[in-house]
Amino acid sequence: MTSALILIVFSLAMLAEGVFFERFYRSSKIHVLEKNMQAFAEQLQQSSQDRLQISRLLGTFMNQNDASAAILNGQYTRLSINPYFLKLQTDGKTVTVMLPMEGIMLDGIPQNVRIGSTLTVDGIYMDEHDTVLHPVSLQPAGSIPGEGLVRVIGKVTDSMLPEQRSYNPLYQDTLIDSVLKDTNPHSTQEQMQAQWTDEWSGVQYAILIQPLPQGQALDGGRYLFSMTSLQPVGEAVGVLKQYFVYAAPVIIVLVIALSLFYSRIVSRPLVQLNRLSSRLAKLDFSVQPEIHSRDEFGELSDNLMSLSRNLDDTLGELTKANLRLQEDVKEKLRAEQLRKELIANISHELKTPLGIVKGFAEGLQDGVADDKRERYLALIVNETDRMNDLIMDMLELSKFEVNAVKLNPQVFPLTELVEMLAGSFSQQMEKKGLLLQFNAPAGNGLYVKADPRRIEQVILNILSNAVRHAYDNGMISIDLRLSSAGKVTVTIENTGPHIAEEDLDRIWDHFYRAERARDRKSGGTGLGLAIVKHILLLHGSEYGAVNTAQGVAFHFTLQESQGESYDQF
Repeated sequence: MTSALILIVFSLAMLAEGVFFERFYRSSKIHVLEKNMQAFAEQLQQSSQDRLQISRLLGTFMNQNDASAAILNGQYTRLSINPYFLKLQTDGKTVTVMLPMEGIMLDGIPQNVRIGSTLTVDGIYMDEHDTVLHPVSLQPAGSIPGEGLVRVIGKVTDSMLPEQRSYNPLYQDTLIDSVLKDTNPHSTQEQMQAQWTDEWSGVQYAILIQPLPQGQALDGGRYLFSMTSLQPVGEAVGVLKQYFVYAAPVIIVLVIALSLFYSRIVSRPLVQLNRLSSRLAKLDFSVQPEIHSRDEFGELSDNLMSLSRNLDDTLGELTKANLRLQEDVKEKLRAEQLRKELIANISHELKTPLGIVKGFAEGLQDGVADDKRERYLALIVNETDRMNDLIMDMLELSKFEVNAVKLNPQVFPLTELVEMLAGSFSQQMEKKGLLLQFNAPAGNGLYVKADPRRIEQVILNILSNAVRHAYDNGMISIDLRLSSAGKVTVTIENTGPHIAEEDLDRIWDHFYRAERARDRKSGGTGLGLAIVKHILLLHGSEYGAVNTAQGVAFHFTLQESQGESYDQF
């Protein structure tokens, strides 16, 4: 497309030059000549009637316009005004050498004549004061002038010679009479434009005749005649046509080559940008364009890369926000489910003891036997204690959930604390025939950094849970180990029923029990392990429960300390 467009423009330029250039050149040249003729008429009107000054004006006009000119009288006859002259200073006087428009050749005029140059002229004086000389020979070769001629030797003080004129201007000036005879301006209007062809040379001339202001020209001159050659434009057009014939194939090849090169320069970044935009449309931000120019393509590439980075960052943030939102939704759903379960569990946990209390209270109200009265009152007190324990655990758990519990960390011996708490379950273990196995490193015991009251609560809840679910005549195992990372691991294991794998993570939720029947004979409020989880999270401990070959093992970690006293942090 680029090649075709350039070739069309080139063809139109060739056609316009072949058809209109010559006509435009001629009309432009004639228009300029007309304008300068009007300027000459104004200058002539403002000048004096001195013949030499008129000659200077006429010679200047001819040199500047590369034209032959003459002043005509009312009968369209040329006045005898020579436009070219020389002034020589010799023997105390000034001699004006008038160069005739006929009878002298251009090569007969000395070249490089300057003011101050010495010049020798042979000629004939034309006035009685011997101040105007008609030249016959300039710079004669002989030692003496020809017969009847006067030799004048002097320095040039002023001159008006043919300058900046093409071809042979003196020959062109001699054609004025022939032009006037052939064109016959008597039958035309006062202003005239015409073309005339020299039969001898075949050169075409543009002819212009324009009236002068009345009474201002010398010797009654009324018209300014001007003629200029049209040969240069014809030759130029002919040369251009030949030039285009030879240059056209070269230009066509260059146009096609440059168009291919230019189109590749333009299309390559467009193709890369198109590929980049296609990948951006598919949300692929991994591709980097290889456009490093400082033009509009480079700026567009930088903008697309900024857009790509911004979209990538924004999509990343949206993805993270979406994941957080999904987690929040799941958490809210889970919290809602836990809330429903909590209400159901609280209702269930309170309904049974309240029913028992109501039944025994009605029995007392109906006047039961004296031997049952004490047992009824004891059962009412027992169920009231169970409801009180439940409410206290719920209050304790709510404090942990709203982060209202502050730890009071201290350094204390963990071994002594575990032995003391294990001894408090001796009566319950004797009833079920359970054996206690305690393993701890030998020495002065393990010291840890923790809140002793909260850790005591953790160990009591886990031991209580282990004893409650252990088989009769089984075993309770307590193991204390020190790891290389400076942590103490406490493991409490019983011989009892396993917990289903899907329930191992849910046992830490409040009111969740592995036994589905919620057998009240096993005791407990269902909130103990939930409280244990919150206490261990506040300590930054790792915790969990696993099924073993004998039963279930609960474990948690604490930070070891090298202290040996109850020093407070």
